[in-house]
This record gives sequence, C-alpha cells and structure tokens, in this order.
Amino acid sequence: MATKTAQAECNDTHCPTHGHFSTHGARIEGTVKTDKMKRSAIVERPFFLYSSKYEGYEKRTTRVTAHNPDCIKAKAGDKVILKGCRPISKFKSFVIVEKVK
Repeated sequence: MATKTAQAECNDTHCPTHGHFSTHGARIEGTVKTDKMKRSAIVERPFFLYSSKYEGYEKRTTRVTAHNPDCIKAKAGDKVILKGCRPISKFKSFVIVEKVK
C-alpha cells in the first residue's frame, strides 16, 4: 500500500511502504516536534484524561520517538500518522506511516 506522500524510490530497510517491515496496532495521529536526529523524529500526541475529583477532563501530552523513513521526511510541525512496530532501537517502537494534510 503506497501512501500519497511517499516517493517512488526508498532504500530504507525500516520503511513500511517500500521495505519488508510490518506494522501493527492502532493508527496514532500526532505532530512532529523535532526531526534533528537521523531518520528519527519526536512526535507529540495530545489526549484527554478524565479527573474524577474535579469531574472534568484535563489535557495531557505524550512524546513518542518514531522512525522517520527517507521517503516521508517529516519536518517539525507536520501532522503525521504513526503505527507500532517491533523495537528498532532502545526508544523507537513506532514508525511514521504518512503525513496528514
């Protein structure tokens, strides 16, 4: 399944579109906060948590380190979709699947 934002050629072995790399789990949408690492990006995802004490919702964020394939090259500020994968390194267990416009 080729995504709309992916290039035609990609030599990345951890690319879910062009390589033989399987993904699993739910699709998570977030915003890229930094892309200064080589083939990695930190993605921030906001969510709401119910507080029974105050009987309302509070906004929280989670930061996830994800693999940034060569064909996608997400930059800081881009909205992306992540999927889970096998551990690539100590902190990377997610891969960026596509950019959201």
